[in-house]
Amino acid sequence: MDKACLEECGKGMVMKMKNKVGLKLVEKAAKGNREAFGELIIMHQEYLYRLAYMYTKNEQDALDAVQECAMRAMISMDKLREPEYFKTWITRILINSIYLAQKKRKNNSPFEEYSEAAPEPSVSIEEKTDLYDAIDLLPPTYKTVVILQYFQGMKINEIAQVMSIPVGSVKAYLFRAKESLRNQLEDGNREKVRAE
Repeated sequence: MDKACLEECGKGMVMKMKNKVGLKLVEKAAKGNREAFGELIIMHQEYLYRLAYMYTKNEQDALDAVQECAMRAMISMDKLREPEYFKTWITRILINSIYLAQKKRKNNSPFEEYSEAAPEPSVSIEEKTDLYDAIDLLPPTYKTVVILQYFQGMKINEIAQVMSIPVGSVKAYLFRAKESLRNQLEDGNREKVRAE
């Protein structure tokens, strides 16, 4: 075996061990073990924060959303039916927490900061700004599928689980979201050309 193959096998074994440890923690947390629940949140905190930040575009709002998510998850941990879907379950809680907070505020502010997760490294700041603004204008379901697939790297079947919708609906939402984004960005470019 060559060195690359050994490294890949080693990574696979590490991932399996992490998954087993994570599964055991989920099972303990579901039985009321608060320390296990705390470890789970620590394991997933970076993922949850990045996802929350994609929605809120604000560090403090993202942190608040993650805190709210953790609280809601802790309260309803005993309702998790399948421990292997913990990440999907907590993602759904986070998204719902964000939408509830946004409904309470009813005042969405434009981007002040932008995520480090850019679609392409060769894209200019202006193009990123236009893209993020266009994503913000999408209906919530379209925005969710775009963020989960393109910024969080989720597969379509994972998105379907998170959103509790059929795979076909996810595909349709992605298609419609991309069409809407394309139209918004093309319209914005035409307006810029006219202004110049």
